[in-house]
Amino acid sequence: MSDSTAGDRDGTRVVRAGLPEPVKHEPTLPGPVFAAHFHLPGDPTGPYAYGRDENPTWTLLERAIGELEAPGQGDVETLAFGSGMAAISSVLFSQLRAGDAVVLPDDGYQALPLAGQQLEAYGIEVRTAPTGGDAQLELLEGARLLWIESPCNPGLDVCDIRRLAEAAHARGALVAVDNTLATPLGQRPLELGADFAVASGTKQLTGHGDILLGYVAGREGEAMAAVRRWRKIVGAIPGPMEAWLAHRSIATLQLRADRQNATALALAEALSTREDVTGLRYPGLPGDPSHKVAARQMRRFGCVVSFTLATRARADRFLDALRLVDDATSFGGVRSTAERRGRWGGDAVPEGFIRMSVGAEDPEDLVADVMRALDESAG
Repeated sequence: MSDSTAGDRDGTRVVRAGLPEPVKHEPTLPGPVFAAHFHLPGDPTGPYAYGRDENPTWTLLERAIGELEAPGQGDVETLAFGSGMAAISSVLFSQLRAGDAVVLPDDGYQALPLAGQQLEAYGIEVRTAPTGGDAQLELLEGARLLWIESPCNPGLDVCDIRRLAEAAHARGALVAVDNTLATPLGQRPLELGADFAVASGTKQLTGHGDILLGYVAGREGEAMAAVRRWRKIVGAIPGPMEAWLAHRSIATLQLRADRQNATALALAEALSTREDVTGLRYPGLPGDPSHKVAARQMRRFGCVVSFTLATRARADRFLDALRLVDDATSFGGVRSTAERRGRWGGDAVPEGFIRMSVGAEDPEDLVADVMRALDESAG
C-alpha cells in the first residue's frame, strides 16, 4: 500500500491517490502499460493475463478513484470503463433481468432514455419520476434497482440520497448514484447509502476535455463481481493511455474544483440580478430550491449553472457573443463551455435554456464576459 492515504484532506488525497510505493529510479506515476497479453507461463494465477481483463495502468487509476469515492474503506472496488455510458450500462445490464423493474429519473442524462428503451426490449419494466422532491420514492415497491442522478443534468435538481437509499433498501432494491456532476469531492454516494457510485470521468474528474472515461465504485461482493463480468464480456474497457492521462489529471482535481465552484457561485449570483434571466439554477445559491438538501449531502456544489433566456434566437445571440466561453457540449473542463441544450432534443427544457459549465478562467473576466454577452444579445 502506498502512502497515498496518509493525508485526510482533499488536496493531499488527490495528489497522492493511487500512487505505488516509490522505487529508486522509477517515476512517481509509472507510464501507461500497452499490452494485449502478458508473459504467463504455467497456471494463470497472477493478476495480469490478458488486456481485456486487467491492466496495471487501470489498477492504479481504479485505486486512485476508490480512495476519493470511499477514503479509508478497504472493501470498496472500483472498475474503469471506456466511457461514462459504458459504466452506466454495466450497472443497468449486469443487475437487471427480464421481469425486474428499475426506477430511473425522467430528468437525467440524455442517454438514459435510450438505455431505458433497451431495457424494456429485454423485458424489464422501466419506471420514471423527477429528481426533485424525492419523487422516485413513490415508485420503489417491487423494484430491483433505483437509479439516482443528483444533481441531475441539465436541470440541476437535487434529491435526498440517504432518504431514497434507505427506502430502496427497505424494499429490497439496489441503489446506484450518478456522481458525475458532483465528483467525489462534491459528494460520496457510498457514504450516503448507495450500492454503486457511477460517473463519467470525461467531465470534471479529469477536467481537460481530452479523455473519454467512466467508472463504477461499490463494495466488494456479488453485485460488483457482476459489473466486472459485464465489462469483460462486453469489452467496455479504457485504453491505457486514457487511464494514465486520467490518473495524471486527478492530481489537480481539488484545485480545479475549488476554483470552478467558487466562480460558478459568483456567476450565479451575478445572473440572479438580471431581469432577462429566468429559471436560474445552481445548488450552491442559498435561494435555490435544492440548496437545503444539497447542503446536507454535498461538500461542493459543482461547476454547472443553468438558466433560460426568452427565446431560441436570444440564446443563440448570447452564445455567439461570448468570447471566453466555447459553444460546446459536455461540462467540467478548465475552459468554460455553454450550449443551448434544446438543440439536441430529448431534454424537457425551454428553447432558450442554457447549460453553462464554468471553467478555471479568472472569475472577474468570466463574469464580465457573460454579462457583456447578455447585454449585447438583448437587442
